[in-house]
Amino acid sequence: MQQPYGGGAPTTMPGTVSAARVMLWVIVGLQVIGTVLFAFSAVAVDQAKDDPAFEELADYPTGALWGIAVLALVWGVWATFLAAKFKSGGNGLRVTALVFGILTAVVAVYPFTVFGIIHLVLGILIAVFVGNSNGAAWFKRPRY
Repeated sequence: MQQPYGGGAPTTMPGTVSAARVMLWVIVGLQVIGTVLFAFSAVAVDQAKDDPAFEELADYPTGALWGIAVLALVWGVWATFLAAKFKSGGNGLRVTALVFGILTAVVAVYPFTVFGIIHLVLGILIAVFVGNSNGAAWFKRPRY
């Protein structure tokens, strides 16, 4: 006997998967803020190096600030891609979102700041929500 259309697969996104998607959008917002702040800081430090009142900034590597700004931008683009594909993505997207959540949590441990704690919690929750059975059912559902 053949199973009915869908075979018991979810037809609407489960709440936990939807929550993980919202958390990805929150990370996108935080990454935009971080990118702007690091880029602004790099420009400010670079301009302040010419001022004798800020001679202690002469040795400060603005390249590191620009590097962190680019990294924040790339991380935000990755989160944007994942969040945008949650409705149509398959199991590969689920695995990628799981890896993203784990890496976000691991990277967030070092700069234990308010933003680091937020990223830590969001990363763990994203990994749990896409890795649980609801996440598996959603991303492994048949697409016709």
